[in-house]
Amino acid sequence: MTQTSVPMVEADQVSKSFGSNHVLKSISLTVNRGEVMCLVGPSGSGKSTFLRCINHLEQVDAGRLRVDGTLIGYREKGDKLHELKPQEAALQRRDIGMVFQRFNLFPHMTALDNIIEAPMRVKRMPKAKAVARAKELLARVGLADKASAYPAHLSGGQQQRVAIARALAMDPKLMLFDEPTSALDPELVGEVLDVMKELAVEGMTMIVVTHEMGFAREVADSLVFMDGGVVVEAGDPRSVLTDPQHERTRAFLSKVL
Repeated sequence: MTQTSVPMVEADQVSKSFGSNHVLKSISLTVNRGEVMCLVGPSGSGKSTFLRCINHLEQVDAGRLRVDGTLIGYREKGDKLHELKPQEAALQRRDIGMVFQRFNLFPHMTALDNIIEAPMRVKRMPKAKAVARAKELLARVGLADKASAYPAHLSGGQQQRVAIARALAMDPKLMLFDEPTSALDPELVGEVLDVMKELAVEGMTMIVVTHEMGFAREVADSLVFMDGGVVVEAGDPRSVLTDPQHERTRAFLSKVL
């Protein structure tokens, strides 16, 4: 199998519980290179937990997750899985960018400093190179003039765009977005979605947990509806949104469309 034919993300029977709450129940999904997959569903359906399992911020209880052919979070010996040491898991995470609902910027650092921190600390990138790259990324997300601004002086939409630039600074092969617009005022949502659309056009592989059905219809290659920790329905976004096959999908979409 050639490297380009290896799926970017492969989830095989992934399960996860928090105590007696079975959040993910044998989830199997494949995301191909360059594909944009949107995960939709009601709160508590397991979407964000699944995303956090992909970069091993949460440990899976069963099943396997691979990114670009590499088993995430574990080493396989025979039939047994052995969890990686934290520093080994962190090494895997370098290739996976994540953008959270709450921007998670360092409040005491400027936009520029937020972006250069990880490349310098984790990748040992020389400061001059990191700064040049950060300025490029700020321009790319439409914030060339905000390099020296602190998060408190930026709007929510601007903070989220800095967060996207910060994730891109590590040159990830995969981007995960966990409801990136749900904490924003409605008039700021578009500026973040525009940056994400650009990334999709450029061929970035993305998994996006979102309530923005217009974005899913326009940008996603596949749409997955989750409820109660299972994949209820998956397919072409336009088909799922206009002609859902499952009653549960229909009920959910009737409330959000």
